[in-house]
Amino acid sequence: MGVFGVDLGTTNSAIARIDADGRPEVIVGLSGASTTPSTVLLTSATDHVVGEGARREARLDPENVCSLVKRRMGDSQWRFVAHGQTWSAPAISALILKSLMSDAAFTTGEQVERAVITVPAYFGDEERRATIQAGTYAGLDVAGVLSEPIAAALSYGFARITDALATRTPDETVLVYDLGGGTFDATVIELADRRITVLAVDGDHQLGGADWDERLALHLSRTFCAEHPDAEDPLDDSAGSQSIILAAERAKHDLTESDSTSVIVSHDGARSVITVTRPEFEELTRPLMARTVELTRSCLAAAERRGVSKVDRVLLVGGSSRMPMVARELGAALGITPELDDPDLAVARGAATYGEKLEIERLVRADLLTRGRLRDDRTLVDASPADLDESCSRVAAAFALPVGNVRRMLEITVDTVVSRGFGVLAVNGHHGELEASWLVQRNQPLPIRVRRSFGTMRPDQARIELVVLEQQGQAASPRPEDAKVLIEGAITDIPPGYDEGSEVVVTFEMAFDGVLHVTAFHVEAGIPLELSAKTGATLSKSEVERELDQVHRTRRRDH
Repeated sequence: MGVFGVDLGTTNSAIARIDADGRPEVIVGLSGASTTPSTVLLTSATDHVVGEGARREARLDPENVCSLVKRRMGDSQWRFVAHGQTWSAPAISALILKSLMSDAAFTTGEQVERAVITVPAYFGDEERRATIQAGTYAGLDVAGVLSEPIAAALSYGFARITDALATRTPDETVLVYDLGGGTFDATVIELADRRITVLAVDGDHQLGGADWDERLALHLSRTFCAEHPDAEDPLDDSAGSQSIILAAERAKHDLTESDSTSVIVSHDGARSVITVTRPEFEELTRPLMARTVELTRSCLAAAERRGVSKVDRVLLVGGSSRMPMVARELGAALGITPELDDPDLAVARGAATYGEKLEIERLVRADLLTRGRLRDDRTLVDASPADLDESCSRVAAAFALPVGNVRRMLEITVDTVVSRGFGVLAVNGHHGELEASWLVQRNQPLPIRVRRSFGTMRPDQARIELVVLEQQGQAASPRPEDAKVLIEGAITDIPPGYDEGSEVVVTFEMAFDGVLHVTAFHVEAGIPLELSAKTGATLSKSEVERELDQVHRTRRRDH
């Protein structure tokens, strides 16, 4: 038994499981560290290095080192090219996952077969599908895709929820401010007894600690060039660029603990020792910090529209939230002192907790079905309390678990919301122009099943085009150019004899994993249409087969 939890991060990743005492633990890798840099070096067509070894090589072999791949998830056009081979974002991510799986198997003696993988709350449908594809490439059965702030809230609330089983604890509304290496999420979550409810999300998956590094690297480069006007700009050379960005990252970490630091920049035969103070660094990156505060305020406003006017606590998650400016600026903006809550490992621990919950639910349900105590079309909520208690006892005995742990996992409930709006392209009946018609609104509670009726445009219409849109930006605009085309399909070969305005029913369904499923149905003709997203994860059959072979044929080397 065991579903592992994976924090597949932009700059660092981690894997966790539930230990013998029922507590989530992060598994230390072969390097002795709790996290693994999400960096891949392709050393040849058949060998690769993942983690710190790849990171160290970044400045020596920059053309074959891939980092920040999480920002490319869902981008169907992006490819990384090395040694004559092309790699999609899911394929590169699969190499990172396989490295985590290998380390976990070595440390625990248990093969990693099923896992929950976390994603930024603001990831859309394409990015979530790409993440599932990465897990499939790695040979994982992906038990679920979980938003990172929910995972962090689960980690934070674990002891609290445990206590709640014995004594009633006060309800809390928590803002999770998650600033990772490459993504940012703000999420308002309500913790009520044994229920975790997401009220609102906002964020930007192109904003994170790497952007702080780039701003500082640009400052270092300009200072170096001012001191050595005849030398080449380090940022104009791939090796020099990698070197100065790594130096900027180290300086950022130094400035978290110190008021100033010195950075050595050596390039093109010239050398500079540049002093950077914390106030200078904060001034350089102030617009980035301001953007996170803006998105946080937007998230709080969305929560207020759902009836929550204040938050009780602010949790800082993600390694980049350690920067002193984060707690200071956020505290000043919100009037609450933020708390650092295990920023590097909270997400992996929460994912492991959620994985354990999913596995126990699966086992208990299977037991009830086998004994005829639950119908196949019913959920655990429909089981009688007596049958549920007996099943929990049987599962606990079979897997040597405390009955209380089994029951506790069943009692934890997670409710969440959709991170983007979804709709279809339709003709406005008043002015006859195409516009976005939104069926699903951002921050609408999951699961979602929405049906809406549309009409055909003319008599004897033989074909109906269906274009599914995903919201881009903060507001759901009716203008098609403000939306992203997610899925396209058509109902074809409709026989003649149907009038203009014949009913076409479009259904959007989305479960807790945030992956969208769309169906359309010409009611009178009885012709259905089922659509699947055309994403960077959903490649052609031949490309999927090629990448699967490539991922499993490429061997990991330890540096």
